[in-house]
Parts: sequence; C-alpha cells; structure tokens
Amino acid sequence: MPLALLALAVVAFGIGTTEFATMGLLPQIADGVGVSVPHAGNLVSAYALGVVVGAPVLTGIGARVPHKRLLLLLSGLFVVGNLASALAPGFGLLFAARFLAGLPHGALFGVGAVVASRLVAPERAARAVSKMFLGLTVANIVGVPAGTILGQQLGWRWAYGAVAVIGLIALASLALFVPHQPRGRQAGIGHELRAMGNRQVAIGLATAVIGFGGFFAVYSYLVPMLTNLTGISDSSTTLVLALYGVGMTLGTLIAGPLTDRALRPTLYVGLTLLAAALVAFYFTVHSTVPALLTIAFIGAVGALITTPVQMLLMAKAKDAPTMAAASNHSAFNLANAGGAWLGGLAISAGWGWASPSLVGAALAVAGLGLAFTGGFMDRGSPGSMVVTSSGGEEPKAAAQDVARGARGADVPALSPRAAEAPQNLD
Repeated sequence: MPLALLALAVVAFGIGTTEFATMGLLPQIADGVGVSVPHAGNLVSAYALGVVVGAPVLTGIGARVPHKRLLLLLSGLFVVGNLASALAPGFGLLFAARFLAGLPHGALFGVGAVVASRLVAPERAARAVSKMFLGLTVANIVGVPAGTILGQQLGWRWAYGAVAVIGLIALASLALFVPHQPRGRQAGIGHELRAMGNRQVAIGLATAVIGFGGFFAVYSYLVPMLTNLTGISDSSTTLVLALYGVGMTLGTLIAGPLTDRALRPTLYVGLTLLAAALVAFYFTVHSTVPALLTIAFIGAVGALITTPVQMLLMAKAKDAPTMAAASNHSAFNLANAGGAWLGGLAISAGWGWASPSLVGAALAVAGLGLAFTGGFMDRGSPGSMVVTSSGGEEPKAAAQDVARGARGADVPALSPRAAEAPQNLD
C-alpha cells in the first residue's frame, strides 16, 4: 500500500515540521508579538500540552468513528490550528493556537499507526508503521530547516502558513489513497479504556516516558552544547540538527524489519545503545568530527526505540489499540518535558554543558530496566496480534476486509497463514 502509507507519511511530515520549527523561530516570534524569547518559549510547552491532552481525549471522542473519517477530521483540525497560528495577532491567541495545533498530534499518529498496520500482513506491520514514522524523521532533515529559513526570511507567520498547506496536501492524500476501515460492534471509549488497563500497556508507556527522556535530555540542549563545547558556529547548528535527522531516518528504516522479527530484543538493544551513545557523547562533544558521528548515532538508536514501543502498546492493547497507540505520543511529549527539565537541572547545578549526556544515559538505563521488567512479567504469555481492529472484530476477518477494500473486491484477501500470524514479541 505505498500510496496510503505515503499519505500517512505526509501527515507525519507536517506534524514533525510544526512541532520543531517553533524552536528555531523563537527570536522572530518574540519580536513579532512583543514578548521576550524565554516567554515565547512557552509556545513550545503549549503545543506539547496540546499533544498530551489531545491524544487520549480526541481518541476517546472518536472511538466509534471509522478510522479514515477520523483521520480526515483530525487533519482538518491540524490545518485550522496552524492557520490560526499564522494569523494570531498577539501572544495570547498564538498560545491558544499552538495548543489547538497540538491537540490532533497524538491521535493522528495513533490512528495512523493502526491504519498502517492493517494495510499489510501482520508479519509486516512494524515495517508499515515505521514507513509512516519516516515522515517525522524526514521533517527534521527538510521540513524544520526549510520552515526556519522561510520564517527568518519572510516572517514567522509564513512558516505556520506553509505547514497549514502541508496539512491540506495530507488531507487530500488521505481522502484519495487510504481505504475505508470499519469499526466493529464493540467500538467505543469504554472498550478503549479497558484495553488501556493492561499492565503491559502501563509499563510500555512508562518505558517511553523515562527511556526516551534520555534522548530529549541531550536533544533539548544540543545547540548550546555544540556552540560552547564543540566550537560549532550558530549558523552551522541547523545543518547539525539535519544530521541528527539523517540518523533518525536510518534508525527508523532499520527499526521496522527488526521489530517485525523480534520486538522486545529490538527495544532492549535500542535502549542499551542509546545509553552507551549518550555516555560516549559526554567525551566526544569536545571534538568536531567525533561529536558529529556520535550525534548521528544517537539519532539512529533513538529512532530504533520508537517503533517497537509503538507496536508493543498496540499488541498489548489487543483489539482496542487506538488509544494506546495515541497515548504513546503523549508519553513521548512527557519524555520531552521531563528530559529537558532534568538536563537543565544538571546544567544549573554547575555540572557543565556536557552533563545532560550523563543524565540522559541514566534515564535510558532506567527505561531499559522497565522494558526488561515488562518482558519478564510477560514470559510464557501468548503473543498478541498487532494487526487488530479497534472494535473487536475477529482479526482474520478484519485483515481480509482491509485487503479487499484496499486492493479491490476482485483481488484475493490475505492468506489464512498471513492473517493469523502473531507478532513476534520475543
């Protein structure tokens, strides 16, 4: 389903661009609305708060809405939020607009991940989800630098306007290429909330918050670390952030096949390598070439974590995976806030600009401990289907319905073996 997955990747590209472009335009935004740069930084928090609130709330509200229609509605809200950001006359309305733009973020990723996983045979579900996530990583290479340059040259409002146009393109692509995926008879917010009660879902979300917090402890302070310790000029930091995005893209490409093959080991390896890379960065940050190589590696192993966590939550939520998948992105935004806060505490304590690397490594190790705990508790339990409906249909029938809807009624559905294959968690 290359066109349907491409449409979902365009959505992810727009989300990634709007989420991170604000950070590069804070001086221009501050001048435009008459506030200080630190005060303008609250706009980043407004978007993150929108993600945390919107993921479970909008997923719950749309629990009975067919997936394609829900994707279209959420994409429309994304366009409205970014258009309102471009037109906001003052800081107060801009803050509200950024919160509005963040509301559909988690739900779009959550619903999109479930849709992507159901477009293919179960044994290729992680690869399909990782292709959607590629849009987010490519945004760090292309979208964020382009949005930053556009905002610096023409004004920050143009950057948000461009994201709104990307949202319209995504909306049209979803309407054209994503097949209809019906909800089952049991679909509803109660059904989704009961699935969220699974202790493996709770452990998976905690792993995302703490383990990926290690990634953000460094990412949040990467620019001052590079300028103060590595000696890279301010004008070159955008290229370094793009290098980070290249690493994330490579990691995402690797994560899909590895997760399909062995989900939990991929998660264990990703967290282990992230901890090791962050410790290495503490020492390499003082030399340009080693620092750049380590940065690319951190981006790659960070991306190696996102797909297995997403698939684990969808597997353990069983036949109501949508809210779990969406809540994962609330968890990542909490990781962003928590990692940045702890890294900032280390710098404020006088431990030096390189200290967030060690804080991040400690968080990655803690996340690895949680992941191992979840794996130990899950020993001996039967594997969970990843490609399932969010409404409780029989997995085989649901997979066949999607196959017929996506390929045309005259094309054979998935084979029984493909439709019944469980996700390899171990």
